[in-house]
Amino acid sequence: MNTLDLKSPTLYINRELSQIEFNRRVLEECTREDHPLLERVKFVAIFSSNMDELFMVRVSGLKQQVLLGITDTPADGLTPREQLVQIHRVVTNLFGTAVTYWQKMLLPMLANEGIHVLDYKDLNARQKRKLRDYFDREIFPVLTPLVTDPAHPFPHISNLSINLAAEIIDPETGDDYFARVKVPASLPRLVPLKPIDPEDILPPRTQKLVWIEQVIADNLDRLFPGMTIKASYPFRVTRNTDMEIQEEEADDLLLTMEESLRQRHFGQVVRLEVDETMPDDTRRLLIEHLRIGSHDVYTANGPLGLSSLWELHRLDRPDLKDEVFQPRLPQPFRSGENIFTVLRREEALLHHPYDSFNPVINLVETAADDPDVIAIKCTLYRVGPNPPIVRALMRARENGKQVAVLVELKARFDEESNIEWARALENAGVHVAYGIMGLKTHSKVMLIVRRERDGLRRYVHMATGNYNAFTSRLYTDLGLLTTDEEMAADASEVFNFLTGFSKQKEYRKFWVAPVNFRDNLTRLIEREMAHGKNGRIVIKANSIVDPRIIRALYTASQAGVQIDLIIRGICCLRPGVAGVSDNIRVMSIVGRFLEHSRVYYFHNLGQPDIYLGSADPMPRNIDRRVEVLFPLENEGIRQEVIRLLNIYLHDTARSHMLQSDGRYLPRAATLAEGEEPFNSQLWLLYGRAANKPLPFENDLVISPNGQGPVSSRRSRSTNKAATQLSSP
Repeated sequence: MNTLDLKSPTLYINRELSQIEFNRRVLEECTREDHPLLERVKFVAIFSSNMDELFMVRVSGLKQQVLLGITDTPADGLTPREQLVQIHRVVTNLFGTAVTYWQKMLLPMLANEGIHVLDYKDLNARQKRKLRDYFDREIFPVLTPLVTDPAHPFPHISNLSINLAAEIIDPETGDDYFARVKVPASLPRLVPLKPIDPEDILPPRTQKLVWIEQVIADNLDRLFPGMTIKASYPFRVTRNTDMEIQEEEADDLLLTMEESLRQRHFGQVVRLEVDETMPDDTRRLLIEHLRIGSHDVYTANGPLGLSSLWELHRLDRPDLKDEVFQPRLPQPFRSGENIFTVLRREEALLHHPYDSFNPVINLVETAADDPDVIAIKCTLYRVGPNPPIVRALMRARENGKQVAVLVELKARFDEESNIEWARALENAGVHVAYGIMGLKTHSKVMLIVRRERDGLRRYVHMATGNYNAFTSRLYTDLGLLTTDEEMAADASEVFNFLTGFSKQKEYRKFWVAPVNFRDNLTRLIEREMAHGKNGRIVIKANSIVDPRIIRALYTASQAGVQIDLIIRGICCLRPGVAGVSDNIRVMSIVGRFLEHSRVYYFHNLGQPDIYLGSADPMPRNIDRRVEVLFPLENEGIRQEVIRLLNIYLHDTARSHMLQSDGRYLPRAATLAEGEEPFNSQLWLLYGRAANKPLPFENDLVISPNGQGPVSSRRSRSTNKAATQLSSP
């Protein structure tokens, strides 16, 4: 196949459909019996939340393209309209599957464990009286019924809110009215039904809950006294929340972002979810006033907005959740020495959540109070609630340090939080910058400058994940702490690029997007291609979308390079196509933790180059974001990451293999009878801490000194799903 053929749309999987397939894998986690029950419920909530974001951002973008008459196609060749048609078809079936899992599988299992999510119609008279009292006391005061008639325009329906469409009749005139009642987001979606007399005393650990919209629906007469309630039907609206910021015209980006956030609430409606019992005339009324098409309506035969099932996960039932674990403190930090002393002696690799995030927090807090620290610089993308690092940065400024922070205001769905912390940092006297015009700053870098006996020394932390103590226990990420002077110099120049005027084109060791990331990544792919059948590439990332990088990988595959891609989410590369990608294997791991780390491995005839960083092979990361990738040069750390890649590539419990037709098949199905599946996350959580040997130690194919392959043997399951880190 010649080079031109590599642009054929048949070689690319549509980005949006690939994202939906990832969400399918998330949803299917709720069917796995090795997850505790409330964790299975959690996966339904995550699925629902992910699908909400898909509509708010991706589907809304496609609809905008259709409205503007844009017919440009991505590498897969589907027009925006064609993508919307396929999304509607796939998503309709997937939503039905989610409701079925909830109603037919999880609800009965919850009831067996004493957690009863009840339908209001199944309650007895005493329970309904109890809930009417609760309605009068807790719900009624915050409700605002809005009727639609010539004097009252159709109300604004806020994004993702649960609403009731009520049909009411004036008994004196016989006139029909439409009223909308919004379910307050400030109240629990699932109302606990507490005992009201001795007959209702529940067995230990038994909890009964009712959907709040059903409670409101049965008490609408309290909102419309003197009127006849004909019927009511729940519905839910999703709006376009993808903001377009005209930075060139913004005198103050902070104020522009605040105004854009206010406008987000009024974005175009892109989806209407309704209960299947809603009659056609009520649907037509909603469609007309929301200005959508019938294809934007999704019908459900169960509760809308299943992301609310997070409330069940918050129940005090530790017996139905994952066991709480304590992240380990890596050996270098166990002595209790000052962290600067430790880092002068050795570099340290952190692998969260298995390794504690505390060394990173300790570094900033120590720097804030250390009289010899002169300056601290840091990028902040998503910091989370009550962030200890932000508070340490403010304390550092109070202690007279020079503190400069790049706060990314355009971090999607964290904009309001970031604006709040940006103002708090500014009020503390911190130098706050908002990055480069037209670029989103996604890099994760911290630089600390300290005066020492032999002069100034710079300490650097670089990572694949955010400075967020909360997500560090949920996401797998890698971080490096070092005093390497060349990396420190690169970090300094990155901050000059972010906070000042700089057209830096060359860096000593860093790959920086959009400056040199694409060129360097392509160069190392081409170097492996020159090694032909001795070439070897392993990339672990969240997504791979960029057509040019995909074509480079196709070309390398054609040259005989063996390529393994560990891609958690979106993958537009189509593996296993004869003559094009038959040397490429793509796996996805979905488990207890969100796989978030990015690792780029190039074998280089046994002298590998390994890079970690914040960027995925996606156009937005490569061309429209400031990203930093950094090399691993310490041999012990390199071997640790090589071993980690082997661990992931041998996962047969939580991994799926992407097929050439776009489907994902669980690797567990490839195991021989009686063969134990290997769970990479479980081993990293418990096996490593207990110093348990890996079941495939003899299959590690990079020798401890990194000089070349130990073995090219592949296990039976590896033959079926090609997952070994090897030199062919």
